[in-house]
This record gives sequence, C-alpha cells and structure tokens, in this order.
Amino acid sequence: MRKVLITGGAGYIGSTVASALLDQGITPVILDDLSKGRAEFVEGRVFHHGDIADPDLVDRIFAEHPDIEATVHCAARIVVPDSVARPLFYYRENVGKTVDLLESLQRNGCTRVVFSSSASIYRPTPDGRVDESCPVEANSPYARTKQMMEQVLQDWTRGAGAEETRVITLRYFNPIGADPQLRTGLQDLQPTHALGKLIEAHADGLPFTVTGVDWDTRDGSGIRDYIHVQDVADAHVAALTRFDEVIKPSAEERYRVINVGTGDGTTVRELIAAFEQAVGAKLDVREADPRPGDVLGCYSDVTAARELLGWAPRRTIAEGVADALAWRARWTDRLAGV
Repeated sequence: MRKVLITGGAGYIGSTVASALLDQGITPVILDDLSKGRAEFVEGRVFHHGDIADPDLVDRIFAEHPDIEATVHCAARIVVPDSVARPLFYYRENVGKTVDLLESLQRNGCTRVVFSSSASIYRPTPDGRVDESCPVEANSPYARTKQMMEQVLQDWTRGAGAEETRVITLRYFNPIGADPQLRTGLQDLQPTHALGKLIEAHADGLPFTVTGVDWDTRDGSGIRDYIHVQDVADAHVAALTRFDEVIKPSAEERYRVINVGTGDGTTVRELIAAFEQAVGAKLDVREADPRPGDVLGCYSDVTAARELLGWAPRRTIAEGVADALAWRARWTDRLAGV
C-alpha cells in the first residue's frame, strides 16, 4: 500500500495514525476541517483543509491522488457531555456527513475503508470483558452515532454499487499518551479521563480520589481499557497492510469488527501506580463511595486482533503516562509561545 486517505488526520488519533503510516513508508493524505484538529499536526504532510461532506473536495483529492488505496475514517465529534447537550449536531456531523463521505468514496472507486470506532457502544458485561460477539447498547448520543456509523458502513457493503467495498471497523476505549517521538498528541491539556485528573491533581498538589473500591475486580477499583495511542495507530496500520487477508476481495461478508485494547484492562489503582512510577513520587490518594452512575467498567478481548492483524499492544501503561506527561510539557510550551 502506497497512499491512504485519513479523514480527521489532524486530530489526536488521526495524526498518530498518519505518523505511523509515514514510519512504514506509506503516504497519508489528510482531510480535516481543523475544527478540533491542529494545523501543527499536518505540517510537512499532504493536507487538504475542508469538510468530509464536500463532494467536490473529495473528488479533487482523488483526482490529485489517484493512487489512494484505502481510507481511514477518523473524523468525528467525540465529547460525550457535548453530545448530550447537542445531539442533533452530533448526528449531523458524525452520521450524516459519513453518508456523504461514503457516497464520494464509492463514486471514486475507493473500496477499502478502516473505520475508527468505539468500544463504548458495547453493553456492559458482569466481568467487564467484551469481545466482538457481545451485544451493543450505546448509552450516549456520541456512542450512538458510532453505533449508527457502523450500521451505515455494514449496510453500505451490502448495497447496490458497492459490491467490491469492504470495511474493517476497529473498536477501542481509552487511548492515552502521545506519539513517542512527540510529533503529535492530545490537543486538550485538561482531559476529563482518570489520567487527566491524575495529572491535574499532581500539578496542583491536590489529593486524588478513587470513587468505588469494592468492585469485583482484582484490586476492588474500577477497570478501564487504557491503551497507548501508538498501539492504536499501529493497529490501524496492521488493518491496512493486512486488509486483503482479513477480508478477501471475493468474500461474501465484507464487513469485519475487530477489538483493539490491552486484553486485561487497567484498574484505577494500577493507573495510579503507573503514574507514580512515571513522576517518581507518591500521590495523596483517598477513597470514596461510587458516584451515581459509576460502573465497574469494561475492557476488550483482543484475540481477534492478534489472530487477524498479527497485532498486540507493545507499550505499557507507564509508558503511556510518561508520554502523556512529556507531551503535556511540550504542548504547554507551545501554547505559551515558547
């Protein structure tokens, strides 16, 4: 594979995928409206500024790059509370514009798509483990848009005029860290996930509270599937380079879901330990009852990814924390104009 279109390639995931492709000698062609992505993340890369729903722009991209062999679809609005406040905006941006994009891809003969989805669409299970056979039951407008986008993609592969179209969907939970070479990372200096709260507590000298310590997990704290963003990017590259092995051109079923994760998850206490290892200091950790709405959590079974993609997570949670801290220091300097 020589060239790949990446929608949302100036964002956190998309830019890391673009770097991973470049490292493998594959040219990413980036399409991003920069509403959330950063112009700095596409410097020196093939970049087209605009909307994925703009058919003239997508046609022009394929006219200029007829050797594009696949598309990685990362473009999406992703903030859960914002999706609750503005559901129609999320359905238009994520679902409606994906339909417009797919029509453009079909018109231009792009028959391979890797979709960057979310494991948040799974229905919670008693032990927290989810595999590709588990039922889906998205519980926020954001997650429901991902579930709907998956259904649109699957139906697309079965429709008239898309007989050669094939889609690999990658579902994952919580990417952390940054490109290990610090080319790109999180744009938000104050993420709302547990690692973001740990960084905030450490920076401000405040205690960190573990909410819920009696869950049925290996240490009583809740469990999540934090995975290094570079491992997520590597999974996208593996899906592209093994595409025709995962879904053969002659396959009757041309849609495949594959989980991407650590395989055993990370408890809150394990995340704290990894953070303390990275910063070389102990935190003031306190315990509290679960908050309303708190759940045990989920993590992905990644057997299919190992077997189909030859992929496995290579980086530790401690490395993810260290890279997140290094990126935050670098990004703070950028924002300060240093």
